[in-house]
This record gives sequence, C-alpha cells and structure tokens, in this order.
Amino acid sequence: MMRVGGRTALVLVFILLGAGWSTAWAADPPCDTYPVLLQTKCEAIWKSLYQEDGPVIAQFGLDQQKRREEGKINAEQHLGENMAFIKQSTEKRLARLKERMAKE
Repeated sequence: MMRVGGRTALVLVFILLGAGWSTAWAADPPCDTYPVLLQTKCEAIWKSLYQEDGPVIAQFGLDQQKRREEGKINAEQHLGENMAFIKQSTEKRLARLKERMAKE
C-alpha cells in the first residue's frame, strides 16, 4: 500500500470530499423534490446549510488527520469514520433543509 504524507493526505481527503459532494449535488440535488417555484429558495437554503457546516467538517478532518498521525487510528478506521461522519452530517443537513422548507 502506498503511504502518503500527512498534509498531502489531508489535501487529498478534501479534494475527494469536494469532488464527491459536487458530484452528488449534480446527480441528485435535494431541491429537485420541491415545486419549481420553491427550488431557488431551497437551493439558497442548502448552500447556506453547507456553509454553516463547513467549519465543523474541516475541523473533523483536521482532528482525524491528527489522530492518524499519532497512530490512534489506522487507514481503514480513518476511512470508515470519515464515511460515517459524511453520511451523518449529510442526513442532518437534509433534515434541517426539510425543516426550513416546511416554513416556506
């Protein structure tokens, strides 16, 4: 298995996550389920939710990388925890979107 330096790995994680989110957004945006008149509002809310969560996501990535460098988790654990975090944070963001859209 190829070893990647700490900073390089962190950059790679952010690139992969960003690419994944961009692809997910393009393939199945959560706002497609709303009527056309509400989709613009939904997209604005979705983007603001993503911006609100950005610092938490970044901090999680930094904390994970630190734990990895300290030997507290291995590559498999790192990936598994990242995937679980992404799933959980996306589910929470979707729930918040639904709540905010219900007010519209």
